[in-house]
Amino acid sequence: MSDAFPTVSKIKFEGSTSKNPLAFKHYNAEEIVEGKTMRDHLRFSVVYWHTFRGRGVDVFGAGTAIRPWDDGTESVENAQKRVRAAFEFIEKLGAPFYAFHDRDVAPEGRTLSESNKNLDAVAKVLKSEQKRTGIKLLWGTANLFSNPRYMHGAATSPNAEVFAFAAAQVKKALEVTHDLGGEGYVFWGGREGYSTLLNTDVKRELDHLAKFLHMAVDYKKKIGFKGDFFIEPKPKEPTKHQYDSDAAACLNFLREYGLKNELKLNLETNHATLAGHTMQHELEVAAAANALGSIDANTGDLLLGWDTDQFPTDIYLTTQCMLTILKAGGLKKGGVNFDAKVRRESFEPIDLFHAHIGGMDAFARGLKIAAAIRKDGRLADFVKQRYSSWDSGVGAEIEKGKSNLTELAKYISRKGEAAPNQSGRQEFLENLINEFI
Repeated sequence: MSDAFPTVSKIKFEGSTSKNPLAFKHYNAEEIVEGKTMRDHLRFSVVYWHTFRGRGVDVFGAGTAIRPWDDGTESVENAQKRVRAAFEFIEKLGAPFYAFHDRDVAPEGRTLSESNKNLDAVAKVLKSEQKRTGIKLLWGTANLFSNPRYMHGAATSPNAEVFAFAAAQVKKALEVTHDLGGEGYVFWGGREGYSTLLNTDVKRELDHLAKFLHMAVDYKKKIGFKGDFFIEPKPKEPTKHQYDSDAAACLNFLREYGLKNELKLNLETNHATLAGHTMQHELEVAAAANALGSIDANTGDLLLGWDTDQFPTDIYLTTQCMLTILKAGGLKKGGVNFDAKVRRESFEPIDLFHAHIGGMDAFARGLKIAAAIRKDGRLADFVKQRYSSWDSGVGAEIEKGKSNLTELAKYISRKGEAAPNQSGRQEFLENLINEFI
């Protein structure tokens, strides 16, 4: 076992009156909420890329992060050492899952075979640490955006050779994810889009993206991988437009290309913001299509127009998330994955604990508040009453497909006018939510 965090013991639940910064105030893993433990509801996951590879770099400056366990090299030995430090952190934090990109955990080699060999060498340590700690892999994925070969995209590249390389990389990443018992696999099209339409054949690129995903689905079945496939929406950055721009766009794409039953959505708050939506909107759109799979738990700075990936501490946000997730029946093979990074100025190792503890407590509070709102029933009753005209009479006939334009025209002609509208009571409902927060 690593000794990367020698001054930190396992983080415990001490309750809301605790002043200990290295203790949970609200996340009590064994507490029962709506018939399940908090652990099972929230399925917290720590990401490898930000937490263990992030160096505090930005476009204006070099890295600031102090990571004593990491010698800064891209050697396999250092990557293996990093794994042990990562599992020490996750074990002390008490998160049940982690997630990674292939190139996060193992260095890229000069050839694909060398990269695969490196990944296998590090995956052995990952597997050993999973067995030692009981920590599981929430999902794996392939980094199809960092290497310059992917400058024009991966599955949507105009270069068929790049498409082929990306396919080979995903094949290996799927195999490793399967071997590590991953509960899912994510497709995030970081560069699957365009910078200008002047050089882009949109139809051909979308066709190629669909072919790529169908190949992955076929291979998933071939190797017997039982995890879920997730596609992650994002509207822009680094490209001007990305094809998976929001939940609705992803769902439309999946339906058009016969993939709706093969992939669910992995939704991120900061991506929702960049798309001009709220996270609750994206969750509701996905849930309505029975496609809500997992979430990346973070938030963005509303004054900044890029992916700041901050840790979630807004209780309104976490309450809204959990209201929809509970209504949808919970996260099955997905989880609350902290795709978030400490600020560049928060450069000490201990800051990683402060950030994750805060995010876990915020979601625990959101879960408890959402459950209390549901138990109270007034919000659900109001929504049910608002749509009550659809439960009988002409509304029920329309929903059952037993009416048409001619019959509806006759119905309104007999009545003379539609029944009066009822107030939406937005302010009343906002006050109701505030009662619980």
